[in-house]
Order: sequence, then C-alpha cells, then structure tokens
Amino acid sequence: MCGPEQQRWLRAHLRELKGYVPGAQPGPQAIKLNTNENPFPPSPAVMSALAEITPRSLQRYPDPMANGFRQAAARLHRLEPDQIIATNGGDELLRLAVTSFVDPGHAIGVITPGYGVYSVLSAIHQARLSPVPLGPDWDLPVDTAARWNADGAQLALISNPHAPSGALFSLQAIERLAETFEGVLLIDEAYADFIDPELDHDATQLVARHPKVLLLRTLSKGYALAGLRLAYGLGQAALLAPMLQKTKDAYNVDAIAQTLGKAALNDSAYAKSTWVKIRRERVRLSRDLEELGLEVAPSQTNFVLASLPPPSRWGSARNLHMELHDTNIHVRWFDEERLRDRLRISVGTHAENTAFVDTLRILQQQARPHLRRPAHRSTGTAIR
Repeated sequence: MCGPEQQRWLRAHLRELKGYVPGAQPGPQAIKLNTNENPFPPSPAVMSALAEITPRSLQRYPDPMANGFRQAAARLHRLEPDQIIATNGGDELLRLAVTSFVDPGHAIGVITPGYGVYSVLSAIHQARLSPVPLGPDWDLPVDTAARWNADGAQLALISNPHAPSGALFSLQAIERLAETFEGVLLIDEAYADFIDPELDHDATQLVARHPKVLLLRTLSKGYALAGLRLAYGLGQAALLAPMLQKTKDAYNVDAIAQTLGKAALNDSAYAKSTWVKIRRERVRLSRDLEELGLEVAPSQTNFVLASLPPPSRWGSARNLHMELHDTNIHVRWFDEERLRDRLRISVGTHAENTAFVDTLRILQQQARPHLRRPAHRSTGTAIR
C-alpha cells in the first residue's frame, strides 16, 4: 500500500484510482464458484507437453511473435497467422488496444455494468469513459454506437457473451455496432466457448468484413488454463500490425505458455468435451436455483447471475455471499448498480453445484438473523 510519502512520486491522476480487485483464491478444500474458471482439468496433451519442456527452452528467449501458437490458432479459426496476436492473458490485449488506438483524453466506449478492468485501463491511460447502460433485460441499446460516436470514442470494449449477466448479443447486433461505430471495436469473447452450438454464433466471420473489429479469445476459461495467462486477438493483419510491431513487449508470451497453448488448441476436442459438461450443468444449476425462488438470467457463459427475491429469507445478496463464505463456498457479489441484489455463480462440477444448492437450501431453512457484516475484500467492483 502506498503511504503519503510514496504517493508524492505517483502520477497525480493515479493517486485516487481504485485498482482492479481480483476474486478470492481460497484453499484447495473450498468450493470455488467465484472466478469463472473451468472446473475440469486441462487436456492430457497439455500436461504431456509440459513434461517435455527442456532446460534449453527456458535458457533461451521465446519466439517473440509466438508463431507456433499463432499458426495453431489460425488453423482453429480458419484465418491466417498474421490475423492472430498472442498476448499474456486477455488483459494484455485490452491494454495493447488502449495503448495503440486511444489518444490520452479521448473516450473509450463501454457498456455498463461490465468488466472492471476496462475502467481501470482507461483511468491509467487518462482516457474518458463513454458508458452506455444495458437495457432491463441486459439488451444492447440500439443507439449504443451513436452515443459512443457523439463522445468521440476511439475504441469500444464490449464483452460478448456479456459479463456479468451471461447474455449473448446477436451477431446482427454486433455487426450493426461494427458498421456504425467510427472507432475500433474490441469484442471480448472470453466466454464464447460456452455458447450453445445450436445458436451457430461465430463472430470470427466479422474479421473479414470489418477492418476495425478486434476479437479477444482466452485459454483461461474454455481451455482450463487460467494459471497460464495466455490469450490471443483476431483481426485483420493491418489492425494487428501496430500492436505486433510497436506496442507489445518484445517477448510478451513465455516459452512454456506458447508450448502449452499450442498443445491445448491442437487438442480442442478435449476442451469441447468439457464445454458440453459445463453447459449441461448450467441448465441444471439454473433450474435448481429457480426452484429455490431465485431469478436466474439466461446465460451463454460458464456462470449464472441470480437475483434474490424481495423479501428473501437469506436476507440480502451481500449477506448470503458472506454466509456462503463461512461455509467455504465462494461466489461473487458486486457492490455496484444493478448488481447489489444479485450473486454471480460459476458453474462447477456436478458435485460442487449440488453441494452449493444443498447449502443454499439449509441456509434458507435456518433463516438466520441477518446482521450487517463487512463485505469480504474480494467482492469489489471487478467483474470477470
């Protein structure tokens, strides 16, 4: 923590900045449903590749362009390698987009509520936010692009499927944004792997049609590699070139991440088998929560957003969050507009989801007195 003496060296506009607050990382015995990780282990092919890492691969610098990984991603998405950029997690791609496409003092378009890192990055870069609140059903207002254009936004950041609601904006709605918005449109698809296949939602087709569209994909969620910190962007070669050649760190993705990421993408069939299980559990978890009286927003992600009915025998969502914490079950509560009466719950394994619902049922039956309690530090306003 910066004390008063250290604050005097800090850039003036950062002195009052509230940084991103990550979700809690409890011990291995916890039921962890708070940070949207894949509850299943990575592909065996990934673990085999890890075992084959050589001392020499750690002794030398990695490929600065991560070409092997980019080629694997290009094959997966039927693109060319120069339409892929590898990054140290999705947050690096967000930072690169802000650094590359936004002049300090200009605006960044966002929808609210949204991923907390967007606002933090804009504040660090001294860029204004141009926020557009989502509709009552988490729908995208038709004038979103017009409002961003009126604010002079040079970049817009939009998660689809949306976090924290889980809603999916249609390809038609996203394409209207791309056609109408005058700046670069970054579509954060961190949760795209969990979209129901029958919806036939594939935003990669937008890359060929729109030179200002940048897609973000990550291996943290669908590929169960959150600890690896590996993501990638998809866009036309001319859009990616400034980031590849000018603004990214020289060796931004380490040798281990490149090797394991390539193995994961080459064995995408294994990852897809976990997505099937997660979608199945998402349906079951939503049904069980609704049977307990909660309202669950339709989700195309690996989490659900559940609203507590007023009045609730659990008390407030904040209080229920803390009572679950006391039982070593961790979900997410946000002290933010439209979210204070809701909990975001990651989809776990069948056993984890069952234990969570059973605990909710017990807490409901106990109807414990609900005292005002301090929120756990991990709640914050950082959404992802």
